[in-house]
Amino acid sequence: MNIIETHNLCKQYGSALRVSHLDLAVPEGSVYGFLGPNGAGKSTTLKMILGLVRPTAGKIQVLGKRMDSSHRLEILRQVGSLIESPSYYGHLTGEENLRIVQTLRGAPEKNIQEVLQIVRLDGQSGKKVAHYSLGMKQRLGLAAALLGYPRLLILDEPTNGLDPAGIQEMRELIRDLPRRLGITVVVSSHLLSEIDQMADHLAIIREGELVFQDSLEVLHSRSRHHLALRTTQNQEALRLLSEKSVPCREENGYLILPLLTDETAARLTCFLGEKDLGVVRLEERQKSLEDIFLELTGKAASL
Repeated sequence: MNIIETHNLCKQYGSALRVSHLDLAVPEGSVYGFLGPNGAGKSTTLKMILGLVRPTAGKIQVLGKRMDSSHRLEILRQVGSLIESPSYYGHLTGEENLRIVQTLRGAPEKNIQEVLQIVRLDGQSGKKVAHYSLGMKQRLGLAAALLGYPRLLILDEPTNGLDPAGIQEMRELIRDLPRRLGITVVVSSHLLSEIDQMADHLAIIREGELVFQDSLEVLHSRSRHHLALRTTQNQEALRLLSEKSVPCREENGYLILPLLTDETAARLTCFLGEKDLGVVRLEERQKSLEDIFLELTGKAASL
């Protein structure tokens, strides 16, 4: 079952189409990465899914129900979210902040200590939030989102501004939620390296358009090993290899071949030598996930 589905989702501001015909499918029980460069339309999409922004066109289904005015409150009772930055009262402690949220949500009082423990703030319950570090404030925002133990948790750039230790801590918390609490997590980011270490499914958008959606495993399969060959006469080498039915193409001054055994590669270089073609370089390469991300989102896009 998909816990979120969007169909032909669009959002237009003036003449600018910020989200364009988006079809998302978020599997239940997954950590779903929502990835794209800054300004790609991620936050706008998440706000539409939460009913905070009205779509220009298209449909949104959350937890099997259409997100509209008749179902919105029913859906949101089962959804937790942290969009942009957490809200809090700085003069109150973390526990006192959560007590306010607990009262508003009608959640059991015992949940306060439980979520503080989950986000590892149980040792800071008496400290005023104004004195929290940025990472602690982010974890408090996550605790507030978890307070009602939602079926779905939506996090918008939760590691923004955190130091490496804070990023790792937040990453571990998010990755553990489906297994520990059965919560489906949608997490947005502009950093592929972050999503790669958290998610098992992902969508990539560019200028509001979906350019990739599948499991992380499928994205990794695009970064297969290959050989890069450079000779003294690439065009002639390309012709000879094509005649021998060796899959080959030219790219940036190199001939790109599939990964070959050492024995086959040695025979190939001997063959080219016999044809008076000098092998200048033969190297094994693997396209990185960042390279794939840049190809999908455009070379000029900001990471």
